[in-house]
Amino acid sequence: MSDRNRRLFIGGEWTEPDHGHYEVINPATEEVVGLAPEASREQVYAAAAAAREAFATWSRTRPEERAAILDRAADLMQRDFTGNAALAQAESGATTPTARAMQAAVGAARFRRYARGALEPVEEPVAPQINEAGPMGRAGVFGALAVRQPVGVVTCITSYNNPWANPAGKVAPALAMGNTVVVKPAPQDPLSVYRMAEALEEAGVPAGVVNVVTASGPGAGEAAVDSPDIDMVSFTGSTAVGQRIAEVCGRSMKRQLMELGGKGAAVVLDDADLDSAAAGIGTTFSFYSGQICTAPTRVLVQRAAHDALIEKLTAYAGHLKVGDPTDRGTVVGPVISAAHRDRIESYIELGRKEGARIVTGGERPAGLDRGFYVAPTLLADCTNDMRVVREEIFGPVVVVVPFDDEDEGIALANDSDYGLIDYVWSADVARAFRVARQLRAGGVGVNTIGRNMEAPFGGFKKSGVGRDVGSYALHAYSELQAIVWPG
Repeated sequence: MSDRNRRLFIGGEWTEPDHGHYEVINPATEEVVGLAPEASREQVYAAAAAAREAFATWSRTRPEERAAILDRAADLMQRDFTGNAALAQAESGATTPTARAMQAAVGAARFRRYARGALEPVEEPVAPQINEAGPMGRAGVFGALAVRQPVGVVTCITSYNNPWANPAGKVAPALAMGNTVVVKPAPQDPLSVYRMAEALEEAGVPAGVVNVVTASGPGAGEAAVDSPDIDMVSFTGSTAVGQRIAEVCGRSMKRQLMELGGKGAAVVLDDADLDSAAAGIGTTFSFYSGQICTAPTRVLVQRAAHDALIEKLTAYAGHLKVGDPTDRGTVVGPVISAAHRDRIESYIELGRKEGARIVTGGERPAGLDRGFYVAPTLLADCTNDMRVVREEIFGPVVVVVPFDDEDEGIALANDSDYGLIDYVWSADVARAFRVARQLRAGGVGVNTIGRNMEAPFGGFKKSGVGRDVGSYALHAYSELQAIVWPG
């Protein structure tokens, strides 16, 4: 099917949208990549109903059958890798290495991972308990088993910054556990998710198990949350939208998995390897053009290392090539849209008004007449009460706040509404771990921005609810059932 004129995928059928199509724009060129379907509220409800009907059968399939389908889907995604990466790049603005290695490749790898995950044990014995005779029955030894059961129908609402890895990280473990799904991709780059649905269809996923609906406005997403056929909502996006989703889910006690905003604190102690710290923090300037919730955007540096770190971050930003993401050597591509570029630029201007010093960047890159580009920007002389320090900017902007001693650094890091991933740099590993254990964040990187993709991922505070990645994702898309019997 052409990416130029997409149809919805509902109940195993490619369906014409009730409200026509909208344009998907290439952030680098401002050209039209393709047309995405505008679903009506009724069509979203129909997708949820199809998923509900398919659940009864899919949830009872043998794990080996689910694993085989997910494995075949991964094979097909790998077969079409070049085209998938090119489409992801066109609609998201990612650089070529990012589109290939971090988007299309990770998407296929996650289906492969959860093909294995479908075979993981779902039963866990509980220690037997001796009960005396009483109102609950005779005396005896009671055995018990904790069994993971699928939740039901899961709505997967995905983020725009990674149109392959993010949906794959929701859909694959949900299917592995025996759930059925309604996928509502981000409106800015939904075409890759239809490619994912094509691979699953070709791999033999039964009708109704996977459904994809899109729209440019909020109506389709709202319907995908409030449909009575939905049992769980898995959402990646802003805290504000997550809060609205949670309010709706709360009315009918729907399960939630929320990966929300972040303002990652990078605590750089006075004994840190500053080259390593600058290289890690500097990825905020480049990776996804700073459009990533795990970025170390809030740098808290001990005063003895402050000036040297500022110098190294400035040099790092100065070596980054900003431009067409398809060009070899480009490190910083565009942000997702003109509206988002304007939002980032308004934050930079706000920082200036709040008293921050713009060390580098702060202006639109020269020579780029088309596309939505923001220069890597470093703001120094910041204080923790500034909005640019407290609010998520979601762009290539780093703010720096100095501190005097370790306790102050920890207090500053924790003085935030967010708590997704923080970072600590110190040559003393014991000291770094001591600080890490005191940070109120779902994850902490010690002398690295790297991640272990089997470790639990999720946030404290307004950064989210629940954990996924690795086997934790399988747990997230399941309910625990206790089965008890007399010995």
